[in-house]
Amino acid sequence: MRLPRVGLIPKILLLSSSLLLLPWLGYQFIDEMEHYLQTGQENTLIGTTQALATALHERPALFNQHASFLKQVKKGRDLYAYPLDDAINLDGFLDDWQQYKHRFLHYGENKVLYQRNPNQKVALSFSNMVGKHGNYLYAMFSVTDPNPIKRATNALRIDQNDMLIMALETPEGEYKRYGVAVTRDGWFNAFTVPVSLSAVSGIEVEPSIQGHWRTTSKGYDIELRLPLDMLGSKLSFAFQDVNNTGSRRVDAVVATAPYRQSDKMGSVLVPSPEIERIIKGMQHNPSRIWVVDRHQRVLARSGDIHSSGGLWNQNDKTVEHQEGWWNTLYYARIAPLLDAWLNRPSNDFVDTLNDSTQLNSDYIEKALLGASQTHWRFTSDQKAVILSAASPIFVDGKVMGAVVAEQTTNGIRSLRNTAMQTLFQTLSLIIAAVVVLLLAFTAGISWRIRGLRNQTESAIDDKGKVNHLIEPSTRRDEIGDLSRSFSLVLERLAGYNQYLEKLSSRLSHELRTPVAVVRSSLENMSDDAPLSPHQQKAFARAQEGINRLNLILNSMTEASRIEQSLKSMELEPIVLQELLDGYHQSYALIYPNHRFTLSMDEQPATLEGVPEYLGQLLDKLVGNAVDFSEPNEPIKITLSHQKQQATITLANKGPLLPEEMKEQVFDSMVSLRTKKSDKPHLGLGLYIAKLIAHYHNGRISIQNQASQDGVIVTLVLPLTSSHQAD
Repeated sequence: MRLPRVGLIPKILLLSSSLLLLPWLGYQFIDEMEHYLQTGQENTLIGTTQALATALHERPALFNQHASFLKQVKKGRDLYAYPLDDAINLDGFLDDWQQYKHRFLHYGENKVLYQRNPNQKVALSFSNMVGKHGNYLYAMFSVTDPNPIKRATNALRIDQNDMLIMALETPEGEYKRYGVAVTRDGWFNAFTVPVSLSAVSGIEVEPSIQGHWRTTSKGYDIELRLPLDMLGSKLSFAFQDVNNTGSRRVDAVVATAPYRQSDKMGSVLVPSPEIERIIKGMQHNPSRIWVVDRHQRVLARSGDIHSSGGLWNQNDKTVEHQEGWWNTLYYARIAPLLDAWLNRPSNDFVDTLNDSTQLNSDYIEKALLGASQTHWRFTSDQKAVILSAASPIFVDGKVMGAVVAEQTTNGIRSLRNTAMQTLFQTLSLIIAAVVVLLLAFTAGISWRIRGLRNQTESAIDDKGKVNHLIEPSTRRDEIGDLSRSFSLVLERLAGYNQYLEKLSSRLSHELRTPVAVVRSSLENMSDDAPLSPHQQKAFARAQEGINRLNLILNSMTEASRIEQSLKSMELEPIVLQELLDGYHQSYALIYPNHRFTLSMDEQPATLEGVPEYLGQLLDKLVGNAVDFSEPNEPIKITLSHQKQQATITLANKGPLLPEEMKEQVFDSMVSLRTKKSDKPHLGLGLYIAKLIAHYHNGRISIQNQASQDGVIVTLVLPLTSSHQAD
């Protein structure tokens, strides 16, 4: 299988592709640097949590004395006061709470503390939420009650109607209970209930607890608030349901948690204002900070994860678009491909923990066991990666909570993208410049090599004759050395060719004298005395040898003479039909044992040439055909012409031409004759024919006939412009 030719420029382009390793190596380096930066971000974030945890160590007053020490908390029973964005307008309408609707807790049959008739379904249920804003705790209740009954006007007791009961523990640990019972919709203040709900004495108005009661189509809604300094760590809400205005007996009680005993009440976690003040100093830190208790409930929070990109956050700055053709090309062609490949960070991601009050994560649980932890996670929409670190807070040797810090990797990713852009823009320019320089250098080398090749090819013609010498290069490099070597070789070859060209004439000249001497001596011998039969036989062989040697000398002289005389001959118009017709008639006389046929176009074909030499060319071709043709088989001569050239073919039946000899048969001293002949054959006939054809700007070829029963010689000659005009 022959391999395709590959030039220098494709090879250089292929080798230049190795330059693409540079972007790959640059990418690997930046990727490794990103890994190191992420490790550094982990260590920095752990350091941040440890520093903040150090500020919170051994400060038990910062933690809820009871809720934080509970072994477990239960949703619904243990309440969490969510931070509110704005103060609640206590008007009985729950519009201010709608943005927190997903935090409402529902209480119904699963939270019944008392039921007078166990066989009757409890119709009362309510939804609740508590929140913190400023120095107040706010609470909302949306109560479903098919038959709401208010307190009778001027009634001394407050328990013979639908009522909200609120039990709490003060910061000093004192158990207190309050009731809300209204005679009509509107503003209210709670009542203190010191002993029993049914008591008529000791009931006083508590002006610090305020709210609004509004009847609705499904029951009633309540909004209230109380100062945070009244509240400790425990809080329970309960609704008693009265359905009969006659008996006014309590039919059911639904509560968030038991309220009659302090140790059975539910807890309430209010985000610590003191902790908030401590971590407020971290608001300029590029992190979101959480402080959680031992139950992973949020005590305080600072910062926004969407702007917490770490120390390297630069909002994914891109390389500045500078003027210039290269920058224009880069940003038009390469930058879009790079942008499609780069994973650009986005601050528009979904954060499911944005307003969470409970951080339930394995790494925080491990941190609450006493060791700092880190954690990597994707956001729910896969747009960002968040790094979290947690460090424990110790009080009296026990873990009371943990500091959690979070950052996105957007800063590192932005730094990586900027480095990638700079790297690829620089490497693209370097690679393009190197490739252009290599191509220019290779084109120069290729041009010099092609020039040397063209000079070498034109220096020697098809006959192996040196036409001219190569002009040696003066450059001091390998190609220059090669050029000078070729020039020296051709100079030596030209000298040797001149020697060979003159050799035949010298041999012919030198041999004619001894041949004449031998011939004259033989003639003298035959004239001086009669020869015996044996001597006559030897004399005949010697005479035959002299004749053959004389023919050889004549052939050598003829080839040399034709080659020299062609250079000085004058051309004249020749009509090929007339030339062929005349020679065809003479061939019939010269070779009576062979038949010749001639076929020609009627329109005259005229060319500029030397009639004698064209006739000699025909003689050589016909003589060669006669020598190789079968007896009684015709030798066909055909002339056809079209446009600017005439074609003469000469076909004979006989031995086929070996495939490997089709081109060599026209060389000097090449003969394929196998039969013995009286005449010597030096292989100069077709060589002379080729010389004459080339002199007339024609071309000659020989090949086997398609029928594979003989050989056909084709001679193509250019016609004159006058013939073309005809």
